[in-house]
Amino acid sequence: MNYTEYGPWLQEQLGTKVQKISVNAGFTCPNRDGTVGYGGCTFCNNQTFNPEYCQPQKSITQQLEEGKRFFARKYPHMKYLAYFQAYTNTYGKLEHLKELYEEALRVPDVMGLVIGTRPDCMPPALLDYLAELNRSTFLIIEYGIESANEETLRRINRGHTFALSADVVCKTAACGIRVGAHIILGFPWEDRRELMRQADEIAQLPITTLKLHQLQIIRGTALAEEFQQHPWALPTADEYIDLVLEYISHLPSTFVLERFVSQSPPEYVIAPQWGLKNYEFSNLVKQKMKKI
Repeated sequence: MNYTEYGPWLQEQLGTKVQKISVNAGFTCPNRDGTVGYGGCTFCNNQTFNPEYCQPQKSITQQLEEGKRFFARKYPHMKYLAYFQAYTNTYGKLEHLKELYEEALRVPDVMGLVIGTRPDCMPPALLDYLAELNRSTFLIIEYGIESANEETLRRINRGHTFALSADVVCKTAACGIRVGAHIILGFPWEDRRELMRQADEIAQLPITTLKLHQLQIIRGTALAEEFQQHPWALPTADEYIDLVLEYISHLPSTFVLERFVSQSPPEYVIAPQWGLKNYEFSNLVKQKMKKI
């Protein structure tokens, strides 16, 4: 078994080593402000996403320049992608979104954009603009799909359906835009058989890059309250590795796998506490993969 790794793929796409720099553009989420719902997704605490330099009171340019200085100490010739990460980064008026994206692209050494968003926040006019932008710059639109199980999406207060996710992924890819997707593995009511059924569904989508995340119980979330009231067993690192390997065996080799785990700040994580950094976990996956 093998898979396409994100770093080498990105270098091949852009002809140089590239680092993503997170920016916080001060967005909110339609699942928090009442447009779709209130309270957000039950697993979500956006405070776990942002580096220290990534503060919405700073301009996009300032955040990117500070991020560049952080990485340049170790990698002086690195190029960059502006990663609009926190909350829903297509949730705003089109002209305002254009200003933010185009400001990021004017920063020296920024070669493109990665825009994280929800499947229900891609209106046709914005998709048309992004299709045009994609012709002149490197662009990935990352959608939080999270699960291909409609009941799970209701239980976690996601506010959209998997059918909608599949539809917008197809529409985005049809515009020639690279599509990223996020999937969470480990909801306690989704057994292994159900997850492999979902893997087969995900495999049919025109996805370019995929992030797999373990379910994390994060302080300050509704899921944390649910877990503390009625705890459930969480997989060990070895059990999760086995789950990841089985899941990706259902996916086409054309998918670029960006990561297998999410690494939130330890002070926020209630469980699981594996004590592994992302690269350490990836190495364990590769080691086990060689034995298959």
